[in-house]
Amino acid sequence: MVRASSVVRLYLACVAAAGSALAVGLRAGQIKNLVTFGDSYTDTVIVSNGGTQWPVYAAGFAHVDLFPFARSGATCSNNLTFRPFPSLFESQLPTYFNATGTAPNTKPPKKGIVNPDQTLYTLWLGTNDVGSNALLTGSDQASLVDVTECMINWVKVLFSSGARNFLFQNMIPLETVPLYSPNSYPARYWTAQRNTTEWSVFMKELVLSGNALTKLMLQALAPTLPGAHIGIFDSHSLFADMFAHPALYLNGTAPLNVTGAVQACVFELNESTSDTGDCTIAKGTDRDSFLWFDELHPSEQADRIVAREIAQVIEGKKNKWTTWLS
Repeated sequence: MVRASSVVRLYLACVAAAGSALAVGLRAGQIKNLVTFGDSYTDTVIVSNGGTQWPVYAAGFAHVDLFPFARSGATCSNNLTFRPFPSLFESQLPTYFNATGTAPNTKPPKKGIVNPDQTLYTLWLGTNDVGSNALLTGSDQASLVDVTECMINWVKVLFSSGARNFLFQNMIPLETVPLYSPNSYPARYWTAQRNTTEWSVFMKELVLSGNALTKLMLQALAPTLPGAHIGIFDSHSLFADMFAHPALYLNGTAPLNVTGAVQACVFELNESTSDTGDCTIAKGTDRDSFLWFDELHPSEQADRIVAREIAQVIEGKKNKWTTWLS
């Protein structure tokens, strides 16, 4: 007699195999344009790593044109987690639609502006949504479910405007950045008293839960969008691996460092962040020994790694951090 649990497992395995067979992702040579959305991790105007941001490297590595719309400080929506910065839905998407002459539920972009079949759209968001002055410290307006649903709506809105190729970059293990680690200190992003261990534990749960929710939502969404290619780039696993095995990724001339930062500035408790704090700053090639640029942002070397991996995706190659759902 075959047990019911065995039948269920066999069924799920068949479904998974069928899904993977259909989820072919991008063709080699297909992508000519990279369109980026997100926050300071992706912003190419206000650069957060003290050098060159990953989309510039990725576009160069893959030899494609870059159209950057990400902006520092952004959340998914200021109607959910308000911050006085250009959010995805209230600023970045309208700017994109204005620049391309498209809007949801209208004809695809005009030829010569952005060809949907030849364009990859990326989103790397969530750090500000779950961080200090947002979900981590309490929000009266939104929950983690609201925020993750908002991010998934990015795919829906762009799809209805003609976009077809999407790469969703999930949140990194934020409990390992200096700001949210158990050994964090007053820094420019937060100088008030807090329980650093509690923050770190809570942040880990927010990130893991948020990433799990977005994955489930994207898996449910993918079959409903005919002709779309949706991939998940596992930033979380990549940064966890960089944190655990820095010698595989960092190549600077100083001792490898995954707990400090290129530019580490300690403030007094409740000190105004208009002051500079007591800073230790790495120079030259020593900078490439660090995983973090400051208390919140990846270093330029970490961003080069992100760019290298995403360039593989753009080129239609197999990438160990990327899973295609459709």
